[in-house]
Amino acid sequence: MQSVKTELLAALAQALEALAPGAGGKAAFESPKQAAHGDWACTAAMQLARSLKANPRQLGEKLKAALAATPAFGRWVEALEVAGPGFINIRLKPAAKQQVVRDVFRQKARFGVAPERNQKVLVEFVSANPTGPLHVGHGRQGALGDAICNLFVTQGWQVHREFYYNDAGVQIDTLARSVQLRAQGIKPGEALWPEAAYNGDYVQDIANDFLARKSVRADDREFTASGDVQDREGMRQFAVAYLRHEQDKDLQAFGLRFDQYFLESSLYASGRVAQTVQRLIDAGKTREQDGALWLKSTEYGDDKDRVMRKSDGTYTYFVPDVAYHIVKWERGFHRAINIQGTDHHGTIARVRAGLQAAGVGIPEGYPDYVLHTMVRVVRGGQEVKISKRAGSYVTLRDLIEWTSADAVRFFLLSRKPDTEYTFDVDLAVQKNNDNPVYYVQYAHARICSVLEAWGGDVAALADADLAPLDTPAAQALMLQLARYPDMLAAAAQDFAPHDVAFYLRDLAAAYHSYYDAERILVDDETVKRARLALIAATAQVLHNALAVLGVSAPQRM
Repeated sequence: MQSVKTELLAALAQALEALAPGAGGKAAFESPKQAAHGDWACTAAMQLARSLKANPRQLGEKLKAALAATPAFGRWVEALEVAGPGFINIRLKPAAKQQVVRDVFRQKARFGVAPERNQKVLVEFVSANPTGPLHVGHGRQGALGDAICNLFVTQGWQVHREFYYNDAGVQIDTLARSVQLRAQGIKPGEALWPEAAYNGDYVQDIANDFLARKSVRADDREFTASGDVQDREGMRQFAVAYLRHEQDKDLQAFGLRFDQYFLESSLYASGRVAQTVQRLIDAGKTREQDGALWLKSTEYGDDKDRVMRKSDGTYTYFVPDVAYHIVKWERGFHRAINIQGTDHHGTIARVRAGLQAAGVGIPEGYPDYVLHTMVRVVRGGQEVKISKRAGSYVTLRDLIEWTSADAVRFFLLSRKPDTEYTFDVDLAVQKNNDNPVYYVQYAHARICSVLEAWGGDVAALADADLAPLDTPAAQALMLQLARYPDMLAAAAQDFAPHDVAFYLRDLAAAYHSYYDAERILVDDETVKRARLALIAATAQVLHNALAVLGVSAPQRM
């Protein structure tokens, strides 16, 4: 049906050009708010009425007549109606709606995928410091980041997945000290245990393995412990490698992969932080006060200037962020998206101010940010706040073990990122229609069951006579299939993978309604093959959309 839409849009653009030169760019179709008004609507007459000094309804009638005379509208459109102040409602012929089945069979996994555009985008997500297991918030960020990457792939972008983490600094020093205390036999709650130390059982596990002189390997590092309880630096490196390894297992359990792990320490070791600071000083974008160096971020819309270098000579956390984003730009990633928690909101203005002040050609608004709220976890009607493994929060691996990676991904993507979300563990394991991921996956499995019972060659259905697909239930399902490409494009533009989750529920509902309304395996061979072709196309689109979310499409349930 995308091919039908393209053909009709070209005819509309030509008709608009005839009415007003240059107006062809306004050619667009909208979905009516009420299905009874038709399949598509065109508002171009109302948009052009003012500039043409014409009555919008009369202009609509003129445009309607022009469209009706085109071969494309004659072939695919059943009726054109002018309504209200100048809307043109378009009712498609059944044959036009049936074309989507042909499109899906022809394009398969690439249905809805845009051509390659030879543009790169870097998506930074998860980016957890290696001080403990990944928590549920990291899970939401991981699901969001991966789905946004997948959405951009569908729109032809070359996508680079990056994980940035701090392998030095105060938090890592605190981790090393916590491990050393555990290695010395000191435990949380005892007099010598610092209030700021890390309390989870994982710290004792690190200490035990360090004393046992074990080796640990992560995706980006490997280290062998000395076993010396006084070797604080060795403990630091071992603890970072150990927790990176644990995080790798979390990421693997969640089906996440990254193209690169970028270390904050490398920005200092390479001199990029010092170079960035000097660049800002040379540009006259800093000032000194009370022994500290300040960025004049108010010149770029921030509510106040920000400290860059404190009086003790250390840098505040946004300074390496500025250096890091200059590196992103220099690596050719002129589109960058950061997925972070809402607690990073204050960082946005100062990082963008630093990038503008650096004068390296980075445009305003770089990078893009997607901020997400944290997640509450409810189990057995009670909020779960702690994990034995982590000591103070529910880990991502806990949630996966209680439910499944599919359920965690789908649930965490089923709401807008900036809305509060409560993850109901009990709902996530239910096998009924109240569980959204089960509802969608069951639709796919149900189709596979019908196709298996039929036992024929699904590929051969590409040539099926689709004329029998003229019933309301069949046409409603085909219209849902036809929505998929535009939905994907809009979801990518808006960083909105929740739109894919909403679409999946709508498509599953349309299929379940169709299945209840019409028997598939009927005696009439032509009708049967048409209906099988429709449900096979539906299974393909369910599979494609679930893949965007990183969720499986099971053939049996």
